[in-house]
Amino acid sequence: MHVRSWRAAYRDLLPGPYLDALDAEERAATWRERLTAPDRPRVLVATAGDGRVVAFSCFRAWRGEGFPPGTAAELAALYALPEAWGRGVGRALLAASTEALAREGFRTAALWVLAGNARGRRFYEAAAWRADGTVVTEETGGVMLDELRYQRKLFDRATPPPTSI
Repeated sequence: MHVRSWRAAYRDLLPGPYLDALDAEERAATWRERLTAPDRPRVLVATAGDGRVVAFSCFRAWRGEGFPPGTAAELAALYALPEAWGRGVGRALLAASTEALAREGFRTAALWVLAGNARGRRFYEAAAWRADGTVVTEETGGVMLDELRYQRKLFDRATPPPTSI
């Protein structure tokens, strides 16, 4: 699922041979390792009526700089199969992920999105995520890509968002 979503989402951003060489079994092994590690992330999945996983999100406490310790979380991944795009699955999964982070006491959530991923950026912006001006450049598949950090404030039911007067 992860490999299929990468191939569809990043076809115009990463070289075709790199995407074609992605191995689903290797990716599954990586996920098994991550999910059994002591500092494992939390994962939510969305399933179709037949039980197939069609989308997932992965989140954890923020591990980098830029936020006071213990106050921020990272949405490390949110991917959906192309056939689930535009059906509200990702939107529901994103909402469930941010609600879970708020319940865990985080005040801010952040994520990284490729600068050239217009669809992904629109998706996050529609859910009140905003680019905060932080940019990192990473090499993936032999290509240098800019990643933009997006963030949003989190509110739990006990602490509603502020209102203007």
